[in-house]
Amino acid sequence: MPIALPRGPQRIVCLTEETTEWLYLLGEEARIVGISGYTVRPRRARQEKPRVSAFLDGRIDRIVELRPDLVIGFSDMQAALADKLIRAGLNVLVTNQRSIDEILTTMRLVAGLVGAQERAEAWIASCLGRHTEMASQAVAWPRRPRVYFEEWDE
Repeated sequence: MPIALPRGPQRIVCLTEETTEWLYLLGEEARIVGISGYTVRPRRARQEKPRVSAFLDGRIDRIVELRPDLVIGFSDMQAALADKLIRAGLNVLVTNQRSIDEILTTMRLVAGLVGAQERAEAWIASCLGRHTEMASQAVAWPRRPRVYFEEWDE
């Protein structure tokens, strides 16, 4: 009988909270070997995983010591950090999603890397169902709320 080996990267460093949270939601947290110091979700990640980066910079030596087979980041603002990690010989994936569709595409990409497509699609379908339900309820509101979002203060 052939031995079934796990697919995809087994040692992942997450440079941002988004990927950490997504891998935990997928039940793939055992693959994570390092996280961003800004990670607060899920709460237990801060107790379980070493913090090895800020948002714009990271402890390259510490990340290399963790022997990740993949480092995942988000945002063009992490380009300099990604460059340092690539030059240190690591595989790096940096995404730059800015819309709901791009976020879902990125979630599917990460799920595909760890072989969790079915769980991802179930979660995404549930989330989209909630969005549809909220949108249908909001139609009845007498006033539409104004929303202000500021990513950076500069």
